[in-house]
Amino acid sequence: MTASLSRLCSWSVPQLRLSGVRAVTVVCAQADHPTNKSFARAVRPVKIKLITVAKGNSKGAEALAREWTDKISRYTQLEHLQVKPNPKKAASSIVAVQSEGEKVLKLITPQDYMVLLDENGKAVSSQGMANFIAEAGDRGVANLVFCIGGPYGHSTDVRSRANETMKLSDMVLNHQIAHMVLLEQIYRAWTILRGEPYHH
Repeated sequence: MTASLSRLCSWSVPQLRLSGVRAVTVVCAQADHPTNKSFARAVRPVKIKLITVAKGNSKGAEALAREWTDKISRYTQLEHLQVKPNPKKAASSIVAVQSEGEKVLKLITPQDYMVLLDENGKAVSSQGMANFIAEAGDRGVANLVFCIGGPYGHSTDVRSRANETMKLSDMVLNHQIAHMVLLEQIYRAWTILRGEPYHH
């Protein structure tokens, strides 16, 4: 899978109008006040893997993560894999990030389409995320992998392996908040694709 999905997915409706992406209903609906059903389309479910570099979440965050994961499971499979920060207990942050990256890459298969979450990544709207997931299904992606890095970000090797880089916010988010926001946006994307009355 060498083609970039960002070249196939449009992040805004004006781009969709130019690019000829198949989600024609999105273009037509945007002219007035679209209902959520206007964005619905048939989608092949793609398994999602979420990799986080973190010690763990608080009990409250864990409960919320389970809630969103259960909601997402109505539409597709979601697997959460966690890498311990600084597994070699290195004094250098550079060595720590490198060792975290080695652990992350062991969880990635050649068939995975990998998306890094990074403050310098591409901004994407909720409807853009929905279209991104739909296009992944259309392209036959085996697994869609979202990776949230540790306190010092992603290693060079992980960045080289990634197919896309996205950001959830212009602000820096700690791993618990980033985890929750990503889960909620994945759920929201699926409700958009199913035309369900969650997204307004």
